[in-house]
Amino acid sequence: MPQQQPPAVSVIMPVLNEERHLRNSVRHILEQEYAGEMEVVIALGPSTDRTDEIAAELVAEDPRVHTVPNPTGRTPAALNAAIKASRHPVVVRVDGHGMLSPNYIATAVRLLEETGAANVGGIMHAEGENAWEDAVAAAMTARIGVGNAAFHTGGAAGPAETVYLGVFRRDALEQQGGYNEEFIRAQDWELNFRIREAGGQVWFSPELKVRYRPRPSIKALAKQYKDYGKWRHVVARYHAGSINLRYLAPPTAVCAIAAGLVVGAAVTPWGFVVPAGYLAAITAGSLPAGKGLSLKARAQIPVALATMHMSWGLGFLTSPRSLAKRVIASRRPAVLAPAAGAE
Repeated sequence: MPQQQPPAVSVIMPVLNEERHLRNSVRHILEQEYAGEMEVVIALGPSTDRTDEIAAELVAEDPRVHTVPNPTGRTPAALNAAIKASRHPVVVRVDGHGMLSPNYIATAVRLLEETGAANVGGIMHAEGENAWEDAVAAAMTARIGVGNAAFHTGGAAGPAETVYLGVFRRDALEQQGGYNEEFIRAQDWELNFRIREAGGQVWFSPELKVRYRPRPSIKALAKQYKDYGKWRHVVARYHAGSINLRYLAPPTAVCAIAAGLVVGAAVTPWGFVVPAGYLAAITAGSLPAGKGLSLKARAQIPVALATMHMSWGLGFLTSPRSLAKRVIASRRPAVLAPAAGAE
């Protein structure tokens, strides 16, 4: 009996200012150990570097690669444009600085079949290319940096609230109308929330691994994590039951350190115990996180941890209520699949 051909796959990529990593990221897609048909759809935002030129070269070099415009530059709009331009029954999201492991797509397709899930995803495996990026990668994969987030630190396979990137059944994406474009960040969480509300399953598996390149500077890392914190507060207001102690730790730390500095400067030096204790904690926590790294990288891990914690906490605390109101006004109810036999 002839072996059944694996389902065809569409890989969608939202891209903006990714000249450093785009070619390598696409190479990791095209060299996948997967027997099925594949296409790559790159949604191009208004980049100010050589991203568009590199994308045009990739299109000329391989007929499986296509591009579509994303004039807004916003990630959810890029994803929706790429979904619309793609055609295959399995949709794989990859970012322009992500590198798929060789059997990522084959494993994801198998897991979709085995679990019946609407979306499967795995580990965001941060890897640096210099000492600073190594330090950020260590911070992003340490519990002291990100808590118990399975897609950062690993864990057992099973149902999840959300997953990193995602490999979807197209019918599940189309049923929900794609991504909510008001969610500039956290659009994955919001879409997966609707999928789960509609009765679909989101599945995490440590078998799936994507190598991720960290932000190349303190400024870029701070902006990234401030945005994360801001949009996590939007999510908390959007869905009150989604908050937990892990998310409250950074804003609590920001408030405690600020209070300690004020008390220490204006009232008593004992106030400085709080920020000093925090510095001692992240310094101690960086020791196991930096195992095997260069001395220069290990020395920068506390800086990366403090940048992540303080920026995330500040973003959470300063997230405007008006942003949450606008997003809540755009709320899409989950769309249930029609009952079997229904017309």
